[in-house]
Amino acid sequence: MKLLVTGGSGFIGSAVIRQILTLGTDEVVNVDKLTYAASPDTLRDAESNPAYSFEHADICDADRMADIMESHQPDAIMHLAAESHVDRSIEGPAAFIDTNVVGTYRLLETATRYRDRLTPERREAFRFHMVSTDEVFGSLSLEAPPFSPEHPYDPRSPYSATKAAADHLARAWLHTYGLPVIVSNCSNNYGPYQFPEKLIPMMIISGLDGRPLPVYGQGENIRDWLFVEDHAEALLTVLRRGVPGRTYLIGGGSEVRNIDVVRMLCRLLDDRMPDSAHCPHENLITFVTDRPGHDFRYAIDDENTRRELDWAPRKSFEQGLGETVDWFLNNEWWWRKLMDERYDGRRLGLSMSEEKKA
Repeated sequence: MKLLVTGGSGFIGSAVIRQILTLGTDEVVNVDKLTYAASPDTLRDAESNPAYSFEHADICDADRMADIMESHQPDAIMHLAAESHVDRSIEGPAAFIDTNVVGTYRLLETATRYRDRLTPERREAFRFHMVSTDEVFGSLSLEAPPFSPEHPYDPRSPYSATKAAADHLARAWLHTYGLPVIVSNCSNNYGPYQFPEKLIPMMIISGLDGRPLPVYGQGENIRDWLFVEDHAEALLTVLRRGVPGRTYLIGGGSEVRNIDVVRMLCRLLDDRMPDSAHCPHENLITFVTDRPGHDFRYAIDDENTRRELDWAPRKSFEQGLGETVDWFLNNEWWWRKLMDERYDGRRLGLSMSEEKKA
C-alpha cells in the first residue's frame, strides 16, 4: 500500500509515518505545510528511506494536491492536517476555519476526482481516513457515560466546531459522492515529539527550567489520555480493517484530572533529577483564570474499535508518561530548537500572553 498522510510532520502524523517505515511493508507520502507546530526534524531519520516521500504543500491548494495524488498514486489517504490548539482557536479562529473546514473540503473534492480515475480494482480498495477528535462531542459531566459513536455532536470551541464541520463534510462525501470515508475520533494524545505548547510537554519543559506550571482553574478538568504510538497503531488498524461509513472511537482508558497529571509529572521530574534546585517541582504549580468555554470532561467508549478491529492500547498512562518525560529529558535538541525558532526565548504556555496560551 502507498499511503498519503496529510500533516505528517506533526505530532500524530509523524508517529504514524514512523510506524509505517518501521513495519517496512508500505510506502508513505507526507504532505505538510510546515506551519508553526510542524518540524522537519520530527522525521529527519526518514529522509533517507526510499519508502518515504515528502511534499511541502497546503491542503487548501487543490491544484497542488491534485498534482501530488497523480504523481504518487496513493492507495489511501489519512487526513491529519489540522490546526489543533484550542487556545489559539479562541484567539484567532480564521486559520482553523481555513485549514480544518476549507482545507478538508478541498482535499475531499480532489480525492474524489482522483479516486474516480482509478481502475475498478484500485477504486474499490481506495480509502479516505478522516482523523478527528473527541472534542466534537462537547463536554461531559462527572457522572455521564463516555462518548460513543452515536453521541450527538456538541462542539464548544472554534477548534472543535471546525473539526465537527470537517467530519460532517467527510460523511457527506461518502453519502453523496461515494467516497469510501472512515472516521475516527480520538482522546487526548501525549508522547514524544509533541509540540511544546501542549499541556504535558509544556509542564515538563517549564519544570526543567524552574518556571511556573500554570494550571487552569483548580485543575479539575478531566481528560482521557492516549499514548501517541498506541494511537498511530490504531489509526493504521482502522485504515486497513475499518468499514467505510463507520466511526471508530480511539481512547486510552485513562481518565485523569489535569491537576493530577501535573502532579504526576512533578514527581517524575523529582525522581529523574533529585539534585535539581527546583525540587520538589510541585512548588512550581500555579493556578490561573480558566479559559472561556473550557470543557469539563472527555471520556471515550471505544469498545466497538477494540472488539471489531482487535485493537487495544499497549501503554498504561503511568508507563507512557514516564517514557514521555524520559524522551523530553534526552531530546532537548529537538524541543529547544523549536522553542528558539517559535518563541524567540519567550516563555511557554500561559506565561506567554496574559496567561492565555496553555
